[in-house]
Parts: sequence; C-alpha cells; structure tokens
Amino acid sequence: MFADTEAAAQDVDQLLAALGPLPPPRRRSALVVVSGLPGTGKSLFCRELRRRTGVVILESDALRKLLFPRPTYSGEESRRLFAAVHAAIERLLAAGVSCALDATNLKERHREPLYAIAQKQGAKLVLVEVTAAPAVVRRRLAQRLRERDAPSDADVAVYERMRREVEKIPQEHHVVDTEADMGPALAAIGREIEAP
Repeated sequence: MFADTEAAAQDVDQLLAALGPLPPPRRRSALVVVSGLPGTGKSLFCRELRRRTGVVILESDALRKLLFPRPTYSGEESRRLFAAVHAAIERLLAAGVSCALDATNLKERHREPLYAIAQKQGAKLVLVEVTAAPAVVRRRLAQRLRERDAPSDADVAVYERMRREVEKIPQEHHVVDTEADMGPALAAIGREIEAP
C-alpha cells in the first residue's frame, strides 16, 4: 500500500512540476471545468483563457503522455491519470492558484469529483462547454493527425464514438462555439474568475 501511495504522490509532483512557474495566489481561487468532444477547440479556448486571465491549464492529453509516454488509454491508465490530476487541482486551489482542466469531461460522473474539489477548497466553480460543428471537428481532427507533436491522439472514429456518450451539464454553464468570436465568452468567464 505504501508503494502505491508513494507512486501516486510522485505522479502528482510530476504533473505539478510540468506546469512551470505558477502565478501569484488569489484571495479566492477558481476552477474552470472545460468539457467538449475531441476537436471542438478546448485547447484553443484554454490557451486564450490563460493568456487573458493567467489561470493554470491542466491539459489531460499532455499530462497523460507525461505519465505514460506511450499511452494505451486503458481504464486503469485513465484512473491513475485523473487521480493525479484531481490531486494536483486540489493542491493548486488550496494554494490560491486558479486553474482550468482541459479534458473531455463528457459525463456528469467525471465532472462531479471536480465540483466536490472546488467546494472543499472554497473555490469558484466555472463550467464551460466548448462546441464546434461536426464538419469543422472532422476537418480539425484530420489536420491534427498530420501533426506529429499533437498532444491528443483522438481521431474521427474516437470523436464519433464519444458523441454518443455526451451528457448535458445540468448546472449553469458557459457555451463557447470556437468557430465564432470567443471574445465575449472569454470576457464573461474572465469576469467570473476575477469576481470576489
């Protein structure tokens, strides 16, 4: 048991170290939970959110490859990854550092632990659904496959399979269409993150 606990702590330390220098703490941190199918533009949205607000981005695809250089996407691998991601988020929020999780987060059972972490840490919870038209997503995924260093390995087949698994977010949330001007949505989300 000790070895497993030690390995889990090492996973968290490795993920936190990969985030680089952290911004100064805020009086009240915020957790932005980003949901969306592969290719909808979650990472694009998160890069712009970081540029505008300074929130730390935890990109699940990149962090998976940090822990598993040749990922299999097995259930066991995903459990280990998200246990480390959730623990890292909890540490960041406890330190007053606002962060966003860039992951598909398609099912409510995957989002619920994040709600609980935000509540436990007294952090603001900001929910964001990122969307794009299926034709645009398919084009983006085809382009991504031609890029050797793309963090995600998702292709059109993965997208089509996951489309059947999407569960609506039952709480109030922002919907961001990455084909449109994201400026107004980013401004509204930024205001929510910054609000006392």
